[in-house]
Amino acid sequence: MRAAKNPSTGLWLIAILTTISSISMLFIEPIPQDISYHLFSDVTLAFGIQNFWNVFSNISFAIVGILGLYNIYVSKSLVLIDSTRLSYALFFAGVALVALGSGYYHLWPDNQTLVWDRLPMTIAFMALFSILICEFISERVGKTLLIPLILLGVFSVFYWEYTEGQGVGDLRLYALVQFLPIVVIPIILIFFSSQFTRISGYWWLLLVYLLAKVFEHFDAQVFSALSFISGHSIKHIAAAFGVYLLLLSYQRRSRALGC
Repeated sequence: MRAAKNPSTGLWLIAILTTISSISMLFIEPIPQDISYHLFSDVTLAFGIQNFWNVFSNISFAIVGILGLYNIYVSKSLVLIDSTRLSYALFFAGVALVALGSGYYHLWPDNQTLVWDRLPMTIAFMALFSILICEFISERVGKTLLIPLILLGVFSVFYWEYTEGQGVGDLRLYALVQFLPIVVIPIILIFFSSQFTRISGYWWLLLVYLLAKVFEHFDAQVFSALSFISGHSIKHIAAAFGVYLLLLSYQRRSRALGC
């Protein structure tokens, strides 16, 4: 394997960030789901489907997720770590299921349907995090953490749902599960060496995902400017495109020299 860039520094940074983030959550008041989150700017009725573009734009997740699974199991054209193929499969399966979960949510946006939007996203996030650990830090550790990470992600969603039902909604754990990896991933990419060439796919995924969050934040402003599609719908398409760029990098990369 290629000489690591500076893994000890990377491990310290990850440990410090994880510890600070986890402890900080204990001192923050429970965070309920803001009901205004469900009020999207585009409520277009088309082909008998309410909120049509927010629903239909999710097909992009189905396309890229199924394409990823096809490339893993049928064409076998992706350059992966064979011993942890399950992690890649769960990642793309989670992405494909986002189409169903998010589509269902946008048909009837409320806290109950939001659960099914968040579950597949969490599975995809946690599987991707396991993949990065396998490729950059330790294959054994990444494989060992796959199921615990996914269970933690799923638990964070159901814990939020349970607390909402108790009238004290608490998104803290879900927020930690979703956003801590986004902070840790650049550290992994910078301080550790990959088993593969072409790690740019991860950078592109991260960049496009952040861009998608910008579109989500300016949902109404984008809809006002474009009049036919909202920022939230573009968010779906952009996020799926980021996954597609990662898929392309999986097809085009090779084992790094020395691995």
